Amino acid sequence: MKALIIYLAAVNLFTFALYGIDKLKAKRHAWRVPEATLLGLAAVGGSAGALLAMRTFHHKTRHLKFKYGVPTILSLQLLVAYFLILGRS
Repeated sequence: MKALIIYLAAVNLFTFALYGIDKLKAKRHAWRVPEATLLGLAAVGGSAGALLAMRTFHHKTRHLKFKYGVPTILSLQLLVAYFLILGRS
């Protein structure tokens, strides 16, 4: 359980930072982080960091796959976590 918490903290911190870097690169018209990478990080546990970064940096908020996809991923992850925790008690 401790390893899972450390993993989730790390992946969310990394995801948050990568969204911020991508926003900075967008402003500078530089090479960008692929959208598949950003969504993939959300899917592997970084959805809370992705959503927080979207709100903090005002980044990817107009893209429907991010606007609706990231909250959907987060909701599904929370639902799975709830049933896993419920199943353990």
